[in-house]
Amino acid sequence: MTGKTQVLVASVNDHHRTRLTHTLEVTQIARTVARRLRLNEDLTETIALAHDIGHPPFGHAGERTLNACLKNHGGFDHNLFGLRRVDELEERYPQFPGLNLSFEVREAFVQHSGRLDAPECAEFIGAGRPLLEAQVVDVVDSLAYDTHDCDDALGLGFITMDELARVEFWARATERVHGHTPGLSGHPLRVAVVRELLAWQVTDLLAETIRRLEDGKIRSPEDVRAAAHPLVGFTPEIRKLKAGLERFLHERVYRHHRVLRMTANGKRVLEALFAEYVRSPELMPEKHLRRWTGANDVIGPPPPGWVTAARNTLDCLESVVGDYLAGMTDRYAQLEYRRLFLPSTEL
Repeated sequence: MTGKTQVLVASVNDHHRTRLTHTLEVTQIARTVARRLRLNEDLTETIALAHDIGHPPFGHAGERTLNACLKNHGGFDHNLFGLRRVDELEERYPQFPGLNLSFEVREAFVQHSGRLDAPECAEFIGAGRPLLEAQVVDVVDSLAYDTHDCDDALGLGFITMDELARVEFWARATERVHGHTPGLSGHPLRVAVVRELLAWQVTDLLAETIRRLEDGKIRSPEDVRAAAHPLVGFTPEIRKLKAGLERFLHERVYRHHRVLRMTANGKRVLEALFAEYVRSPELMPEKHLRRWTGANDVIGPPPPGWVTAARNTLDCLESVVGDYLAGMTDRYAQLEYRRLFLPSTEL
């Protein structure tokens, strides 16, 4: 994930978030919340660490592109691809594919996607509402990216502190900072406000979640499964403030010309690579060819234990190509594009 774009292209500099640094932030905050709520911290941490592993290169632009390329084969969803990675694509044991994760960890991929109609979701239908640990990660995910997208956009000059001062959530957080640490300005103020936004949201999240658990008389995982509404969330005040901040980010950051350029570039690269690999699948690495053709039809012996009941030959080349592209980093996808489509003198 370290070479994959979160929102801003991963190769700009080393100081803004990638999928990996975003994941680490979500994990840290989610574990803090789980500890205060006396939840299963290990389960919470595992779900948080895994929640973005299915994202393809080029951010959401890459996901939309692969979804269009695979429209005749069920489309592409990064959550369900994450489940496929841990269930099928990872090769860590000779006896079976995947990572042998628990039902609860695997279920979190499906619950986060909301696509219970997909074939791979069949075993999770009827489980009920997500466990509290999965709900915590889902909410903390938005808490983290709303805040760090402001920080990254400021650092890259997409927006200014004066523009953010007109956003109510940022303005009120700034007032709180001046209240306990007067005299700050410039970069120290920016850092303090980002921290204040995080702390404010986490405090609100804990208080509101505890209220919901008490009002609903939640005493067991079965009570969580049977709950009529989500149990982890913010108060109406914070939800309103977050909505205002998110509107600002969509208008001023996610539509910035540099983000749009990355979107267009990523779409072009993935579409071209998808078409080329479908036309000439021999260009893909050997392990991907084995998934499509079967182990015995590829030059070189398969690794011990590779041919198992769970590793049947796939008859859908496009699905294998989609899996291969989704596993690429932004940088590797760009290099592959240049290698295949540009003359060697231009490399």
